Amino acid sequence: MKARAQEKGIVFLKDIPTVREAYKSNKPYSNILSIWQGDITRLACDAIVNAANSQMLGCFLPMHLCIDNSIHTFAGIQLRAECCKQMNKLREKYGYEYEQPTSIPMITDGYNLPTKNIIHVVGPVINGKIGAKQKQELAYCYINSLNLCREKNLKSIAFCCISTGVFHFPNNKASQIAVEAVTNWLASDNYQMERIVFNVFKDEDRLLYEKLLS
Repeated sequence: MKARAQEKGIVFLKDIPTVREAYKSNKPYSNILSIWQGDITRLACDAIVNAANSQMLGCFLPMHLCIDNSIHTFAGIQLRAECCKQMNKLREKYGYEYEQPTSIPMITDGYNLPTKNIIHVVGPVINGKIGAKQKQELAYCYINSLNLCREKNLKSIAFCCISTGVFHFPNNKASQIAVEAVTNWLASDNYQMERIVFNVFKDEDRLLYEKLLS
């Protein structure tokens, strides 16, 4: 499986320009933040973020094109085994019906991916109008993931566009919340992150982040 990662081509942080380098931006933290469009499973960093479901066991729809399925596929079966082990421990503590709450991250090894770790977090699901609760939950997906980086002494992280796929959070609002949450965290926390990447797959998302950060 690691050979497949080599075939896809590993992308290192040194190959990804910061917002300052790419767009001549003078906005706060432009020397730390990056926008990168591509397959998050190719990134070599301390952690990538997986937009997980509340069962935390990966996507169960064969060939589904979600990021959860992609990460579990290329990380290998070891990842689902570790997620299952962690969830079983939580169910022993909280009961058989336990599911991972929204915005509470869980960290695993990266296994066959070039990243060292994977941070799995459940984003809010939108079934109608977006309320203050959903906006706060999405912000905490980013904040709590960064707090986990501090706890584990991780210096680089790549965020996917949490909740914007099958969870139906509007892309424009989600990007605004993501950038605000990350920059506010950097302003209020003394922990020194070396790089934070906003990983996008669609052109729409790349343009949204470029508008916010450049």
